[in-house]
Amino acid sequence: MKYTNEIIINLPRPRVIALFEDPANMKHWQPGFQSMEHISGTPGQEGAKSRLKYKMGSREIEMIETITRNNLPDSFDGIYEAKGVHNLMFNRFIPLSENQTKWISDTEFEFSGFMKLMGWLMPGVFKKQSQQYLDKFKAFAESQK
Repeated sequence: MKYTNEIIINLPRPRVIALFEDPANMKHWQPGFQSMEHISGTPGQEGAKSRLKYKMGSREIEMIETITRNNLPDSFDGIYEAKGVHNLMFNRFIPLSENQTKWISDTEFEFSGFMKLMGWLMPGVFKKQSQQYLDKFKAFAESQK
């Protein structure tokens, strides 16, 4: 399953990137985020791996993030793997003006096991959740003026 989400953030690109790349901010825009633990590689750089933990309702989800490209401020790509899910994310940050930045997120999901059924039955849920992350980031970022 592949889809694209985008949002315009009313901040200059350098400010958007500073907020995006600070792991301490994840709790403000990723619902259920609990923790991030560096596993290997140079933090924030290509090849770096981190363990991300989330709590969604009564479920605890753990995933491994592998940074595949960090070309900030232009782009940031990664692979996110959890049980039954292989998720590729390609993020681009485009300055529209001195005080506006467009974030375009291309997402690709590959499912296995039970999650394959979920992806087939409810594909819109994944795109909606991805858009919620962008919306929450925008609200958080713009509140930091």
